[in-house]
Amino acid sequence: MDLDHFHHPPHGHGPLHRLPAGAKLGAVLALILAVVWLPRSHWPWLWAVFAGLAAAAWLSRLPWRFLLKRLLLLEPFVLGVAGLMLFQPEGAAKFALALARTNLCLLATLLLSNTTRFSDILAVLRRLHIPWLFITTLALMHRYLFVLADESERMRRARAGRTFTAGSQFQWQTLSSVVGLLFVRASERAERIYDAMCARGWK
Repeated sequence: MDLDHFHHPPHGHGPLHRLPAGAKLGAVLALILAVVWLPRSHWPWLWAVFAGLAAAAWLSRLPWRFLLKRLLLLEPFVLGVAGLMLFQPEGAAKFALALARTNLCLLATLLLSNTTRFSDILAVLRRLHIPWLFITTLALMHRYLFVLADESERMRRARAGRTFTAGSQFQWQTLSSVVGLLFVRASERAERIYDAMCARGWK
């Protein structure tokens, strides 16, 4: 299977895009481990990490609005995980620390994913002798994300063409049915793609 089939052009064309994928992947993993294992007493170092990530974002020429939008999309999950800290002793401090750590790790991951082709990351994993089944699963998951997004856009256009009510209340009422139908249609389309791949000799 050609990994370039799963290439999604990253945003921007800054110096960070030209760095080797292996170096960027290693740096992000090291940074995530350092942030997670940083003792609570050394929390001011998180500001230094943020400054470094901000500099990397500036070098990558990625729009801050784009990064903030992606972070906000993931923020409900971050708040859900960090919110568990509120039930522990010194919950407020632990909550703030968990929130800062998680957002820094997410920001680092966003910088990596938007300055590095996914096919290059998979190639690095192959050179590290990661099991091929894991790499193939990642590649297929990446491919089917675009299938899901494409199916969602088709449904949005169809609903907009058949609906004359633009109120937010109506949109919330139909959201659950739309999400359920989206996953059913995306699953059916994924099955058709898989059958087509098998018919062409994919293993």
